[in-house]
Amino acid sequence: MPTEILMPALSPTMEEGTLAKWLVKEGDTVSSGDVMAEIETDKATMEFEAVDEGVIGKIVIPEGTEGVKVNAVIAVLLEDGESADDIGDTSAPAPAAAAAPAAAEAAAPTAAAPAPAAPVKDGNRVFASPLARRIAADKGIDLATLTGSGPHGRIVKADVENAQPGAKPAAAPAAAKTGAAPAAMASGPSTDVVIKTYEGRPFEEVQLDGMRKTIAARLTEAKQSVPHFYLRRDIHLDALMKFRSQLNKQLEPRGVKLSVNDFIIKACALALQQEPEANAVWAGDRTLKFEKSDVAVAVAIEGGLFTPVLKDAEMKSLSALSAEMKDLAGRARDRKLAPHEYQGGSFAISNLGMFGIDNFDAIINPPHAAILAVGAGVKKPIVGADGELTVGIVMSVTLSVDHRVIDGALGANLLTAIKDNLENPMTMLA
Repeated sequence: MPTEILMPALSPTMEEGTLAKWLVKEGDTVSSGDVMAEIETDKATMEFEAVDEGVIGKIVIPEGTEGVKVNAVIAVLLEDGESADDIGDTSAPAPAAAAAPAAAEAAAPTAAAPAPAAPVKDGNRVFASPLARRIAADKGIDLATLTGSGPHGRIVKADVENAQPGAKPAAAPAAAKTGAAPAAMASGPSTDVVIKTYEGRPFEEVQLDGMRKTIAARLTEAKQSVPHFYLRRDIHLDALMKFRSQLNKQLEPRGVKLSVNDFIIKACALALQQEPEANAVWAGDRTLKFEKSDVAVAVAIEGGLFTPVLKDAEMKSLSALSAEMKDLAGRARDRKLAPHEYQGGSFAISNLGMFGIDNFDAIINPPHAAILAVGAGVKKPIVGADGELTVGIVMSVTLSVDHRVIDGALGANLLTAIKDNLENPMTMLA
């Protein structure tokens, strides 16, 4: 039977997207892994690959269509021996209009896409692609033992290639328990009321793009539902600045130049190992505690921001972290990051010091349990251990903490560990 190709959820916050461009046309033959279309999400423009082989029998959603809902039918794939006559009704609801949505309609989902269903059986039939059936026959694999990852639980090539002969059916992962749906992306008076308030004054209405809608919804939800508390410390940077200068001179032949932010990433990653109870996220009715330090770093881009994640940051050298961060930040500004590069992490860093901000409080990005707001390093009078008054470079930081995951004393210990790592930078190389 013809296979419906559905609009994919390419990020956890994606509710709808723009089918920017078709790279195939009706009648074209595609194989698993072939790029079929370019889809604009709330974060980036991404390529959409085929998960099965067949012939494009019908393109339901034309390119350039905005507001295509996730799981809407965008095309139909035909198997061997099928024709366009076998295609049933594929009419889809009209996409959302480009007009400004009401606040209640702008909420973005926070729950992850549901896990693939088990293979659908009709009598003795298990739905699988012809290629998957051939590979299964060659490997001696019973298709009834497999869980399909294709549309509607259909078994595709990758499912069979990753299976072992005699494998038992894979259990569907338990659904994560989530809290209530996010509140409207903005509270306060309605759009009409606000516009009427400024009637007679010149202004320009700027429509929100997908990224700005998502930022508004998630941060409103975070501020309303996450019990924040804040811890503040001043960090003396004189030793770090001297050490950084020495390292950069030695690394200059390799074309490496370490930033203060690279040291901050490393210090936070190590602090999460020193205080492992704080290396956790909130998961509805439980917490998830991690072994590795996956640190997200906020990167400002035009119209919004990304938080690319540096995985296993505690294990990487400063030069490796520096190179990875430059690569991620560059591709974030070009909106070329893949979802796995900006999803996840248990801790985040937001550094506004380069903008001249002395200190600020950052909003936690759920499900993270903490975020470090970093201000500028400025020269200030310092009273030394012997009581002598000197001048040193001081950086103010604020740790925003989710009290459901991290209590006050644990948060204080985490921030102290970050401070100690930065004030004794050589220990981060041990």
